[in-house]
Amino acid sequence: MAKKSTATKSKVKYSKETYTFWYESMLLMRRFEEKAGQLYGQQKIRGFCHLYIGQEACASGAITALTKDDKWITAYRDHAHPLGLGTDPGAIMAELFGKATGTTKGKGGSMHIFDKERNFMGGHGIVGAQVPMGLGIGFAEKYKGTKNLCICHMGDGAVRQGAVHEAFNLAMLYKTPVIFVIENNGYAMGTSVKRSSNVEELYTIGEAYDMPAFAVDGMNVEDIHEAVAEAAERARKGDGPTLLEFRTYRYKGHSMSDPQKYRTREEVEEYKGRDPLEQVKKTILDNDILTQDELTEIDKKVKKQVEDAVKFAEESPWPDGQDAFKDVYLQEDYPFVME
Repeated sequence: MAKKSTATKSKVKYSKETYTFWYESMLLMRRFEEKAGQLYGQQKIRGFCHLYIGQEACASGAITALTKDDKWITAYRDHAHPLGLGTDPGAIMAELFGKATGTTKGKGGSMHIFDKERNFMGGHGIVGAQVPMGLGIGFAEKYKGTKNLCICHMGDGAVRQGAVHEAFNLAMLYKTPVIFVIENNGYAMGTSVKRSSNVEELYTIGEAYDMPAFAVDGMNVEDIHEAVAEAAERARKGDGPTLLEFRTYRYKGHSMSDPQKYRTREEVEEYKGRDPLEQVKKTILDNDILTQDELTEIDKKVKKQVEDAVKFAEESPWPDGQDAFKDVYLQEDYPFVME
């Protein structure tokens, strides 16, 4: 039966290196997304753009619980995960600009970031489509006899997609090494969970498949790390998948075009009082893990990373129109060529 996680809590449980990684990676995600929002307003980034501001702990905490050989897949709110995994911020920013030096050569844009070297399988624009893909990636690891797994992130809106439930069923049937993560930020675009789902405790959906399932504080990076580590241990032992509901919140709209009329300022401010970045910063300072001067140096480093990423993107070339059909079809030289 599904149940809430009962992991023991203490003030400081991890190494200086882990807390430093959490702070620096979440700060990079935050500053990168803030800059992306500004550049979108300047029309240097166009098309769809979904920011991760407020949800940083969901990616950062999971990264420290897994190995570099594990696989990742997510939906279209996908800038933060590769940043935390070590993808060059310049390549991600260039992709947002649509430049040839981007992660997918300017062809994917904001919703389709990929990094094969870091086992980041995307960034997918179709709601819920990444879930059966994540199942397949996990099944491939089992088939090959590795101890690797796939962590598959989705939004709360994706849970209503039929393919998600088919994937849950098959994952349990074949005991596939997958960690399914619902990043529940409360709203599927502008529709609250309570207005779109008869089941508001989303992790309990795992009960229908006898899947271990837990609700996790998505604003607390330590809780996320612990929940993912426990799920990873089950997967590597051959016990199959886990469903985790990260209860998080996005401070910005669903996308850059969202007027956010469906929620109050008071609600947003309440969640900002539980900011995951500020929580880990407080833990670091209260326990003398790093000094304020050391945090300031990290802040300067991250600021420069973002500035360098923007400079790289702005100075990068646009894709050649002749390359439009390359990497799309199996044949390298497709017969149709753009004039």
